[in-house]
Amino acid sequence: MRTSPATLGSTLFFAAAPGVVAGLMPWWLTGWRPRHPLLWPVPLRITGIILVTAGSLVLVNAFVRFVTEGLGTPAPIAPTEHLVVGGLYRHVRNPMYLAVITTIAGQALVLQRGALLWYLAAATTVMVAFVHLYEQPALRARFGTRYEQYSHAVPAWLPRLRPFHSDDHPGRPTAD
Repeated sequence: MRTSPATLGSTLFFAAAPGVVAGLMPWWLTGWRPRHPLLWPVPLRITGIILVTAGSLVLVNAFVRFVTEGLGTPAPIAPTEHLVVGGLYRHVRNPMYLAVITTIAGQALVLQRGALLWYLAAATTVMVAFVHLYEQPALRARFGTRYEQYSHAVPAWLPRLRPFHSDDHPGRPTAD
């Protein structure tokens, strides 16, 4: 896949997947209206804003990496040509899912809405199940040993502090 179709596909998928999960659904549940705006402690609101901002930036960064490094999209119907193992993927295998989780958690803090915490739990459960039941087997089938080696070196959910480098593991995939 060339960069232009990958960019278009990724943009459409961004709106369809994380746009719905981290944007449309929280809006539908809350109208993005805080429960009691003046009673909610400012530090919690600031923490929420930081989480929403960080999650959004990580999500955009991961999507760009799929286009530039992977030459494809995160969408299962238009997968990447190359295994994406650079950037944030050197620290954790699922930065997109973690970014969506972080964004929803931030919205829950900003808006002080319990419905978002229930939604966060449900969305996280669905994402983790999708990774285990579909995504990991699909990546193993598509990239074989290269994915196996990468998955053994980089954790799925808790980021490693030191970035993965192919030099650390001879024969492992390049992470730059």
